[in-house]
Amino acid sequence: MAKPASPRSGQRRRMENFRKVRSEEAPVGGGAEGGGPGSSPFADLAPGAVHMRVKEGSKIRNLLAFATASMAQPATRAIVFSGCGRATTKTVTCAEILKRRLAGLHQVTRLRYRSVREVWQSLPPGPTPGQKPGEPVASLSVLKNVPSLAILLSKDALDPCQPGYQPPSSHPGPSSQPATPTSKRSLGEPAAGEGSSKRLQPEPSAAEEDQTA
Repeated sequence: MAKPASPRSGQRRRMENFRKVRSEEAPVGGGAEGGGPGSSPFADLAPGAVHMRVKEGSKIRNLLAFATASMAQPATRAIVFSGCGRATTKTVTCAEILKRRLAGLHQVTRLRYRSVREVWQSLPPGPTPGQKPGEPVASLSVLKNVPSLAILLSKDALDPCQPGYQPPSSHPGPSSQPATPTSKRSLGEPAAGEGSSKRLQPEPSAAEEDQTA
């Protein structure tokens, strides 16, 4: 007896006839867990703080070039990297690289959820089954909740009691540690000429062994 098709498989078959045309952030209300697309999870930002919005297709090289040049200015005291969905990995990468380039940055991390609305249109461009000629192309609107990450890096000291705070790293970077030459003798290898002198010593002959006996 054949098993009935699950609702998920039927939904997947229906979505194969559609293509995503755009996605946009939708406001889900205020508070620490929501906020509109322009809302910031950090209430008391320094004046002139730079806000870097990281997207899935953003180039890390371009983001870091602008962020490094901005933070090099004395008037810029803080920078915020924010991204949602698949861009959260790039958000963390940008913040970690900038912390290695500029020492002494205080960090605060905030994790929220954003509501993203995806708009899909039917494929092919022609009318879908049951659609009358002259009617507009069928479209779907899907609302999804995705994780959103915001990382604040500040030159000035921040409140260490707030959630998500990380102090500046006390360990020096790998470039600041001078490379010490390693002696081959300390690794157990013989010094120059030591091994060759042992190999040049003649082995005792049989006659010499009889005399010593």
